[in-house]
Amino acid sequence: MSEKIDQIVEDLKTLTLLEASELVSKIEETFGVDASASVGGGVVMAAPAEVEAVEEKTEFNLMLDEVPADKKIAVLKVVRGLTGLGLKEAKELVESAPKQVQEGLAKDAAEDAKKQIEEAGGKASLT
Repeated sequence: MSEKIDQIVEDLKTLTLLEASELVSKIEETFGVDASASVGGGVVMAAPAEVEAVEEKTEFNLMLDEVPADKKIAVLKVVRGLTGLGLKEAKELVESAPKQVQEGLAKDAAEDAKKQIEEAGGKASLT
């Protein structure tokens, strides 16, 4: 890329969400384009991609989606370890899947917890 383009990209990285939104509006107004147009419409804007990169998710909720009957005890043990719930509460949580197990986890902790549930035979997801 040319030095000019590299500089523009670097400048875009420093924009706040509000500034990026204003930039998109100004580009739409100046050039008569619509940033929300589909890719098939021939208009591709760089600024919305920058906005999405800034909004990277930092907190995740762990959902227990499904527990096969033959894996219920193994998943129950993992859920108890993750949540600190008593046997009765953990059993109710596992039996009521799909159900949220934990909320507001950091990405690494959420992925680790999901992996533990899946290794025990359950199905989990992060939201």
